[in-house]
Parts: sequence; structure tokens; C-alpha cells
Amino acid sequence: MNLVTWHEEDTHATSSLINILYIRFTHLLCLQTITTKKKKMATGVVELEHASLNDTPATNHSCCSKGPGYATPIDAMAGPREKLIYVTCVYTGTGKEKPDFLGTVDVDPASKTYSQVIHRLPMPNLGDELHHSGWNACSSCYGDSTASRRFLVLPALVSGRIYAVDTQKDPRAPTFHKAVEPADIASKTGLAYPHTAHCLASGEIMVSCLGDKEGKAEGNGFLLLDSDFNVKGRWEKPGHSPLFGYDYWYQPRHKTMISTSWGAPSAFTQGFNLQHVADGLYGRHLHVYSWPDGELKQKIDLGPNGLLPLEIRFLHDPTKDTGFVGCALSSNMVRFFKNTDGSWSHEIAMSVKPVKVQNWILPEMPGLITDFLISLDDRFLYFVNWLHGDIRQYDIADPTNPVLVGQVWVGGLFQKGSPVVAENEDGTTYQVDVPQVKGHRLIGGPQMIQLSLDGKRLYVTNSLFSKWDKQFYPEVVEKGSHMLQIDVNTEKGGLSINPDFYVDFGAEPDGPCLAHEMRYPGGDCTSDIWI
Repeated sequence: MNLVTWHEEDTHATSSLINILYIRFTHLLCLQTITTKKKKMATGVVELEHASLNDTPATNHSCCSKGPGYATPIDAMAGPREKLIYVTCVYTGTGKEKPDFLGTVDVDPASKTYSQVIHRLPMPNLGDELHHSGWNACSSCYGDSTASRRFLVLPALVSGRIYAVDTQKDPRAPTFHKAVEPADIASKTGLAYPHTAHCLASGEIMVSCLGDKEGKAEGNGFLLLDSDFNVKGRWEKPGHSPLFGYDYWYQPRHKTMISTSWGAPSAFTQGFNLQHVADGLYGRHLHVYSWPDGELKQKIDLGPNGLLPLEIRFLHDPTKDTGFVGCALSSNMVRFFKNTDGSWSHEIAMSVKPVKVQNWILPEMPGLITDFLISLDDRFLYFVNWLHGDIRQYDIADPTNPVLVGQVWVGGLFQKGSPVVAENEDGTTYQVDVPQVKGHRLIGGPQMIQLSLDGKRLYVTNSLFSKWDKQFYPEVVEKGSHMLQIDVNTEKGGLSINPDFYVDFGAEPDGPCLAHEMRYPGGDCTSDIWI
């Protein structure tokens, strides 16, 4: 690998990890009624439709009638135990000419098919790369008795399609409802690469999109769909698109939405190349918008300690003005918060130190925080280190002072049996002992996580994105993903692997596939927002 010149004057401005990322090497396996306006793009090729939301949320009639979800996050914690979980399953990028599918997994311990895929709904097209998912209606619509959590929304990150799947007719065997085609989205909005879908109190669905159809980040923004999955336009005001797109979360009582930054699709769809970070093709900003107006009010530069800010969550309590974002490449959890003047600030809340390693592509390995979530009572925060292989549990009862209370190893690059070894300060080496589950060695690293409503069970899959899986964990692409369940101590903290739960996506009828996002039919802590 080629070395890049290191300037000593940068020493105090960057951490040792960032020095490595930026300096030493050039490659690493590598947004009720709508007012429509039109704005002609600079190219003159398409006219973009822009839309704005009413400032008035749906009236809450929860005293006499209720819509989907729960009145409060605490009410949700008392909801029924999960019996099914939907999983996006991917063949795109694996070398198999098969459509991606939505898998239904039985998670009821009393069932004869516990810990098994009991239904598969293939998508009608090839090459989609199903990724994240959301609902047409959730707890933000709780005050609307006419709303129903019926359709699971499946954005296809690579193809640009957005699927709606009917889960109401038979929750165990969802059926295909509708596809929003990429040409329709692009012609009306210029958007492509859809990622995060959230339901809105207005009944609409908002989807973050990471670029234009050419893969340029400059074309990113937020797509609005109506309740029938018709394209309405962009959510953000003209000229108020973020620098990069990825995830977002809104907190209506503070009239704020904040979005994060992954990178340019033209870069990340090719695999991770460190030079692209230096070239400015990956993000490090949070974008603060007025809600529901769509005006970009503030850009927060997280700096070198906030590279690739991915998943973002406010605390679930809608009165709270703070939350967290996971910065993958820098392996920091950043807390953001509102100032007295109405602006927003940030601070590093939790950090994962890079590990010195041997026999890898770099002398130090970042944890790579790729997913996190917050329990519905805002008591615990959980995040994963995809490369290191551990899941961590922090007590955030005081968000300004997180305390590590649980950790479990479920894979990673320096587990026992791997050619990669970790190195202590004194030069001695070690590897992490990762147990087998139901006779299976745990390959890959923990990636997506989902928590039960009561907070006592954490589900884990191990695929990030097919190109990146192939690059960092080729064995997962070859042998397929798995799903685990982690038992959670919700009193004192603590994590342990459930030895009786293992879903083998390597044993699929059409061959090994990659498992990513997970959703319960009744909603969860990463899909539902309270207003």
C-alpha cells in the first residue's frame, strides 16, 4: 500500500485513528396538505416537485379512539411480546441471480418453528439490494383512528425502487402491494438511492435519498410519498438539500429534524476506498432542519472525530432535546443537544479505541459503529462494533454521562481462529473467544440490531451492505448471514447470547443470502416516533 505524506502540524488536530485513516494509506478494502412548487434543475433536464407539510399534527383522540402504535414510549414497553420479525434478505451483490426477499422469522419460543424462516416474499425484480425498512403508519399517527400500520415500506438502495408490502392480511405471510419505480421518483424529484423511511403524523411517508441517479451526492434529499405511495415531491425547501444523505429523525415538539451523512453513492457502492474519504466523498456533518418546514437551519461539522455519521436517534421522550449519532469510521458515539438560543451543539459521548492488529490491512482497526438504538424508556443505549465484533450496552439515564454496563462478543475480525490477531501495549497478542451457537461458528460481525418492546431481547444480524460484506467479511457472502438473540439484563445491565436461537440464512432454498434490517409487525424503537 502506498503511503501518504504526514504533516506533523496536524498531530494535535486529529486522533491517532484519523491519522491512519487520512494519512497513511490510500485504499482500504475499500423528509397534510401539500403545496406544490416546481423548480427547474440546473441541468434543465427535469422539473423537481417540492412539497411542504402542514405545521399542524393530527389531532390526538387517544382518549376515545386510537390509531396505530402506542400513546407513549412507556406504553409501548408494556405491549405484547414479539412473535414474528421481518428481515430484509439480499441476493444482490452475492453473485446469485435471485431476487431479494422479505423473510418472516418465528421468534415465539412456544412455537414449533421457533428460530426459523417461515415465509419468504421475493421482490418482483433483480438487483434491488433491500436495505432498511419502515412503516406507512406508526405511533406518530396514534391519534388518528383511521390510520393503520399495514404496509411495510422497503426502499431498495441500489435499484432505487420503493416497495410496499401488505402485512395485515396475513402477518406470517406478507404479500406484495405496490412498487414505486425509480424512473417516477427521479423524473419528479431527481432523487435516487432511497434509504430511511419514516411514517409521518400527516399520513405521508418520508424517505431519505442519498443521491441522484448518477450517484452524485449533490442530488440527495428527502422524498415524500402520499398514503397511496404516490410521489408527491421533495420535502426540503429548494436549495436546502444536505451535503450528504443517510438517516434522519424528527422531534416535532422541538420543531426539528436532524439528518446524517454517509457518502456519495458513486463511492460507497463500489466498496470502501479510503482515498474517497480524503477526496471528500464521505460525510461528517449533521443537518438541522426546521420541522415540518424543511428549511436547513444549521450544519454541524463533527470534524475528524465524526467521520461517517450514520444512524441517528433522538431520545424517545418527545419533550427531550437531545439524542445520539453513531460515527462509524471514527468509532465515536456523539451526543447532540439544543442550546438555550435554539441552536444545536454536540460532544463525544462514547468512544471505541482502535485496536492494534497484525495481519490486517491497517496496523490499527476501528470498531466501526454501524448501528445503535435506544430502549423505549431512554434508559439504555446499545451499539455494535462491526469490525471488532462486540455489542455494547450503556446506561444513559444521564445522557451526559453514559456508563458501560454490558458487552458481548458475537464475531469480529480478531476472534479465535482468525488470521488477524490483536496486540496489547506490551506487544503480546490475543484473540477474542467467541462461542458457537447451536453448533455454528459466528462469522462476520454484529451489524443491525433490534430490541424487543420490553427491552429484554436484542436481535442481531451481520450484513452491512453487499459490497462491503464482500470486502471485509467475504465468508458471510459465501456462507450466508445469521440472526442471533441477545438476552438483556434491564436492571443492572448485562448481555448474554441466547444459546437456543440461531437463524441460518446460509441454509436458504435459493442459497446463502445476506440478512439486514429487522422489524416487528407492531412497531419498535427504531421505527416509531412520538409527537
